[in-house]
Amino acid sequence: MTTVMDRETELATPPMLEFRGVEKIFRNGYHAITPLDLSIAKGEIVSIVGPSGCGKTTVLRMAAGLAEVSSGELVRRASEQAYVFQDPTLLAWRTVQSNVELVAKLKKMPKVERRTAAAAALETVGLTPFASALPRQLSGGMKMRVSLARAITSSPEIMFFDEPFAALDEFTRAKMSEVVLDLWRLQQFSALFITHSIQEAVNIAHRVVVMAARPGRIDRVIDSPSPPTQDGSARDTAALDDLTQEISGLLAFDH
Repeated sequence: MTTVMDRETELATPPMLEFRGVEKIFRNGYHAITPLDLSIAKGEIVSIVGPSGCGKTTVLRMAAGLAEVSSGELVRRASEQAYVFQDPTLLAWRTVQSNVELVAKLKKMPKVERRTAAAAALETVGLTPFASALPRQLSGGMKMRVSLARAITSSPEIMFFDEPFAALDEFTRAKMSEVVLDLWRLQQFSALFITHSIQEAVNIAHRVVVMAARPGRIDRVIDSPSPPTQDGSARDTAALDDLTQEISGLLAFDH
């Protein structure tokens, strides 16, 4: 366990994403994020947990370029990125296939190419039989699979997840975490994953960032004792459970 970690010297390639003394102060004077230092390596998944109001989503939005940085420097070394929201944001009148093609269409990908990419993405998330279905015919978990399929059609180098599974039941939520890890093994993207679920944060990440509130800041950055691997090898569930309990204690005590 440590405080903010600078892993650049440990890595052969530059980080995919770097926060260097980044602050966020809103126009009304609210100091949302104090100077923040964090890096995400190529192919690394970093999750963020913390109490409501600590600025998790603000950090994510700045990372994705959806919110401006007030001061400091944010470096993003990805030519392609994707954002998965809390809501699947599917267009009700479009089929599953058409929804998955939408991002590629907006990027002006040729029709044959985007259809091929969408079909491959649907196969990856296990929804090929539902390609012609409409969103209203899908369960909540299936809708999120469509959202994930749409996100990977452009082969993003980094993905941003804003509590995407918060509305799902516990069982479906656990299954969706495994879908994300399967996609990560296939495409080897980097990821920043925001969640209120400590267990989800621990299960999905190589490192867990624990934030504190008032003002928003990084309290701890903890390396996973049994991180996800590219070969999908078994993980030490007891060690992950221990980390979940440790972080739960930190949040209960510190906040």
